Amino acid sequence: MAYTRKNLLLRVKEVNETFVAKQKIGLSTEYIYRHFIWPVYHISRSTLYEYLSIPYKTQLKEIERRETEEKRIYPSLFKDEDFK
Repeated sequence: MAYTRKNLLLRVKEVNETFVAKQKIGLSTEYIYRHFIWPVYHISRSTLYEYLSIPYKTQLKEIERRETEEKRIYPSLFKDEDFK
């Protein structure tokens, strides 16, 4: 899979959802980072804080809007039946 802004935002979404879920049960930021974020994503603490500040929901919606617009403007040359 190629590296794109969408892939980064999906990773940011996963990290944010993990962080918020663990924070809701009362765990500290340091504990969440050491036990749930770093072992899975291998990011630094400063990267975690950057990820938490990214408005990923609005950016993902914008990317989805652009993708649907591109599909409408540039329809596929192949039909789905060609690949079955």
